[in-house]
Amino acid sequence: MTVPKAEPEAVDRRSLHERIAADLRDDIMSGELAPGANLPTTAQLKERFGASSATVQKALRLLKEELLVVGRAGAAVTVRAHRRRTVRPAALARPAESGTPYRWLTEAAKHGTHARSELLEVAERRPPADVRAALDLPADGAALLRSQILLVDDEPAELVESYYPLDIARGTPLAERRRIRGGAPALLTELGHPPRVSTDRVCARVPTQNQYRALRLTGGMPVLRTLRVVRGDDGRPVEVTVMVKAGHLYELQYEFTSQEPQEPQEP
Repeated sequence: MTVPKAEPEAVDRRSLHERIAADLRDDIMSGELAPGANLPTTAQLKERFGASSATVQKALRLLKEELLVVGRAGAAVTVRAHRRRTVRPAALARPAESGTPYRWLTEAAKHGTHARSELLEVAERRPPADVRAALDLPADGAALLRSQILLVDDEPAELVESYYPLDIARGTPLAERRRIRGGAPALLTELGHPPRVSTDRVCARVPTQNQYRALRLTGGMPVLRTLRVVRGDDGRPVEVTVMVKAGHLYELQYEFTSQEPQEPQEP
């Protein structure tokens, strides 16, 4: 009888300082090291990871470059506040009430942060292939692109590229190079295309050059890419958005029921 060969043991080929930074990053993201908490001392980290002082310092330097911690040589290194954020897509997708700011801004304010957006581009563009497919466009089809960067406490948080069918967007404020009061969902509602159903596809990717620069990323950290397809009353896509944020700084929270509500029983 042939004995199957054992599977080779997986090898972590990252350098030791990258592995140390990864474990400490996980402690920060999970809340084990809360905002304002001091990281273990260099001596404690040397013992924990079997590393030299120089290797530990290289790991801490990575976390400082990612703006997860602050500190200087000879002083305690502390976890920064407001860097680990939970995003609730369902809360952000609803149209803002009349006369109120874009919901993303008001939600950020609830957590004690200052949020703002910068409009980068408004133009008719050929979208990426997955966006074209969602909008049912031909290979050479175009859509109206509104691109913006969202900032929290003046730090880039999310790169947003929203595409709209030209027959909906042309001749409306969507096609104007200015911010839309209340955001696009509110305007779509006013235009007779109220957002009804949103479908998100979320994946982790290596950032493109443009995403890397726009989000001021460091190192080789991945990004979270969300492709959101928003449909109106007749099921037609009225907006397709690509949202990209730093993968090590954000988590997405979705809430749903596990079963259909039960119908009342006849007596």
